Amino acid sequence: MALSVGIVGLPNVGKSTTFNALTKEQKAQAANYPFCTIEPNKAIVAVPDRRLKVLADIVKPERIVNAQAEFIDIAGLVRGASKGEGLGNQFLANIRECEAILHVTRCFDDANIVHVDGSVDPIRDIETIETELILADIQSLNKRIETIAKKARGLDKEAKAQLDAAHALLKHLDEGKAASSFAFADENALEELLKESRLLSAKPAIFGANVDENGLSAKNSYVEAVERYALSRGAETIVLCAKAEEEMAGFDDDERSEYLRALGATESGLDLIIHKGFALLGLQSYFTAGVKEVRAWTIRKGWKAPKAASVIHNDFEKGFIRAEAISYDDFVRFGGEAKAKEAGAMRLEGKDYIVQDGDIMHFRFNL
Repeated sequence: MALSVGIVGLPNVGKSTTFNALTKEQKAQAANYPFCTIEPNKAIVAVPDRRLKVLADIVKPERIVNAQAEFIDIAGLVRGASKGEGLGNQFLANIRECEAILHVTRCFDDANIVHVDGSVDPIRDIETIETELILADIQSLNKRIETIAKKARGLDKEAKAQLDAAHALLKHLDEGKAASSFAFADENALEELLKESRLLSAKPAIFGANVDENGLSAKNSYVEAVERYALSRGAETIVLCAKAEEEMAGFDDDERSEYLRALGATESGLDLIIHKGFALLGLQSYFTAGVKEVRAWTIRKGWKAPKAASVIHNDFEKGFIRAEAISYDDFVRFGGEAKAKEAGAMRLEGKDYIVQDGDIMHFRFNL
């Protein structure tokens, strides 16, 4: 599995520049006019994890394989998108593919860069997009209610519970509130409803405040407004400079670190987005470490060993016998698997073991 993040925002706020910078590619056209992006651009990037190099220094593998994240640069949205204005229908279809949203908004003044609404106002921009997502969800939910109502006319108790949840959620959306802020007494009915409906405003979001170079060292009023807004939504804000990130695309690690320090930043936009994205979706990594490769595998927090093994191969889950596990700290402290085993730091775990972030795992299975 991989983290999937859709980069959204109004036209010409720096989405494509951010995409190019974060993915270190030039697949997305970036220009100073609205609707520069028409088709969604997709890229798979390596998830930065310093622990991999530490493990590789111990194991000396032939290769290192990072976990992966997918970024999707989605066409800009405008008012009326839920009714098909601009590229709205296309936008709304593409965003359904994503697990999380990086909502990029412009937080700097520059008379030379056109804004689709004629002025810089990040909160207005955010509300424009959130409104369109909610309006689109209202349309989707009304159609879903028609389907559920047919089932509920019979003796389907689950359908009746879902119908109650759907009507309550529809009222919530009609009040201009996102599905992500909705709570319902029957949590199972709501969970099933949301899974089937795939509502846009239910997706977890991170707000990306796109600043100029000066904005990385000192917050401006635009960024502070976005942070307050995000906090009211229970979301987080990432301050990034798309222009600076794009300039760093060809730098090595040392050059990137030096450049970031000069701008008053400590971590790149990619690192921040992935780390917060992992936390937002409840993701974590475990490792396999051998002479062939050291590799990171992405799983959800709380997964038991057989389920965690399935990301390597489904047969690992089907024929699971046991798992050999060493914590990352112990693996590093003792200098590898053999010495960790000698020190009694290797554990034999069964089907109920919940894999921890950073575990070095070896699965035994038989079909």
